[in-house]
Amino acid sequence: MSERAGRLASPLAIGGLVAVASLALRLRDPHVSGAWGYCPTKLLTDLDCPLCGGLRAVNDLTHLDLAAALSSNVLVVLAIPVVLLLWARRLVACWRGGEAMRPLVVPTSVWVVGLVVLAVFTVVRNLPGSWLAA
Repeated sequence: MSERAGRLASPLAIGGLVAVASLALRLRDPHVSGAWGYCPTKLLTDLDCPLCGGLRAVNDLTHLDLAAALSSNVLVVLAIPVVLLLWARRLVACWRGGEAMRPLVVPTSVWVVGLVVLAVFTVVRNLPGSWLAA
């Protein structure tokens, strides 16, 4: 295997796994209760975790229903393009090699803002009557 192929193996394998998982979510509807199991947070605390509804959102996106996906979990839907961009960036870096392979350094402030958004989203979605509930 060439050096470039070796560098590309990991991001391409991850892309393949995500594609297979997305296909599985399209074929086995997570809107059916228990189709993919149950959220442990929901079972133990009766609260919606930040990822509750994420499988339904991906299923809705595979059916090109953005409104339903946003209704299932708006945070997951907004995160998907960011994750795709980061994956594409890594794929290009692995293609180029050399200096491009240096890991991405995320400033602490970005992590803090992300955690605050996650916490606020979790609290708001668990308020009575919240439109963000799973």
